[in-house]
Amino acid sequence: MLMNITHVKKRIVLTGGPGGGKTTAVDLIRREFSGKIATVPEAATMIFSGGIARSNNNHVLKTQQTAIFNLQKNLEDIQRATFEHSIILCDRGSLDGLAYWPGNDDEFFQAMGTTLTDELARYDAVIFFESAAKSGESIKSNNPIRNESEKAAIILDDKLQTIWSQHPNFNLIQSAESFINKVMFGITTIEKIIEQY
Repeated sequence: MLMNITHVKKRIVLTGGPGGGKTTAVDLIRREFSGKIATVPEAATMIFSGGIARSNNNHVLKTQQTAIFNLQKNLEDIQRATFEHSIILCDRGSLDGLAYWPGNDDEFFQAMGTTLTDELARYDAVIFFESAAKSGESIKSNNPIRNESEKAAIILDDKLQTIWSQHPNFNLIQSAESFINKVMFGITTIEKIIEQY
């Protein structure tokens, strides 16, 4: 079925709460599909690892999330234009910032000049990796950008699931699954999406 991929111009989000393993999974999935998938790196990591400090100030948070939102969409568009015949696999999507936004949902969409419907429509499918914190596991890692506690990770995971589960092709893999099973689920889901077109 992968032979027809040149006729498919799909965009898939791989997202989830902190500590779900998505970033590692994106790289493994990219290798599995060897040239048939172009990946979009996580915009927030690019910004925070580039010298911008995370903040608890609401004004700064809103400014940061606006920058992340715009960078995310531009990175996706760059990859779409560069890899016209590839599936675009995004490490997080444009709606992830809604879970981190310190105001209400309407304010977020007004600030970004968009709607929930428009942002969901950008993507053909969502693969959601629940945070390991949901099954009582530690989310500690060598990633200096991640500063959430397990409790905060669960809250963010719940918010992100509420947002992304509104997508008609939402695919959830729960935290209790092994990491290998998560990656295999991601691969199988992408294969199914390819087969649909």
